[in-house]
Amino acid sequence: MSATEDSDVDPRRLRSRNRLLDAAAALLKSGGLEAITVEAVTKLSKVAKTTLYRHFDNAVQLRAATIERLLPPAIETPAPGPLRERLIALLERQFAAIRDAPLQVTTLAWLATGTDRTDSADAPTLTALRQRLIDQYSVPFNQVLDTPEAQELLGDLDVGSALAQLVGPLVFTKLIGIGQVTPADCARIVDDFLYARTGKRPQPGS
Repeated sequence: MSATEDSDVDPRRLRSRNRLLDAAAALLKSGGLEAITVEAVTKLSKVAKTTLYRHFDNAVQLRAATIERLLPPAIETPAPGPLRERLIALLERQFAAIRDAPLQVTTLAWLATGTDRTDSADAPTLTALRQRLIDQYSVPFNQVLDTPEAQELLGDLDVGSALAQLVGPLVFTKLIGIGQVTPADCARIVDDFLYARTGKRPQPGS
C-alpha cells in the first residue's frame, strides 16, 4: 500500500499528512517553492521527519503534492454561442485566474526548469503534476473546441497546441511581469489563432 493510500485509511496518518501540507502551503505563500524543504516543513508542522518520509520521498514530492492541493478548480466554460466570442471569454477568465492565483504561474515556471529529466527519479512526480495542470487548463477548452461548429471551422485540432497558442501569451505576460492582458488583447490572440487555422480574419460575433 502506498503512503497516500495508507493516509486515506489511517486517520492519524491522514492528520499528519494534512499538517505537513498545511505547513508546506504556508511556506509556499510566504517564501515560494524553494522555502518548502523537509527541515522547514517538519519544524513548522511539528511532525517528525520519519513521519514525513512515510508520506513523501523527498522535497520534490512534497512540493508537487502541495501545489496540487492548492490548485484552483478549472474555470467555468462560457455559455453556448459563437466560437470566437466563447474563446475570447475563456481567455479573459483564464487570465483572471492566472492573475488572482499566481500559484499556477509558479507551477508552470517550476515545471519548465528542466528538473524533470527522464533520468531523474522525480520525473514521474513532475510528469503527473504537469498532466494535472494540462488537464485543468484543457477542460473548458475541450468543451468549447469539441463542438460541430469548431470542428467544421478548425478541422482536426490538437488541443494541446491550441492551448499553447491561446494560453501561452497569457502565462508569458504574467510570468515576466510586463503588464495586464486586456479584453482587446484576448480578442487579438483569438483572432490570430483563428486566422492561422482558417486563413480568414474572423469578424465580431462569428
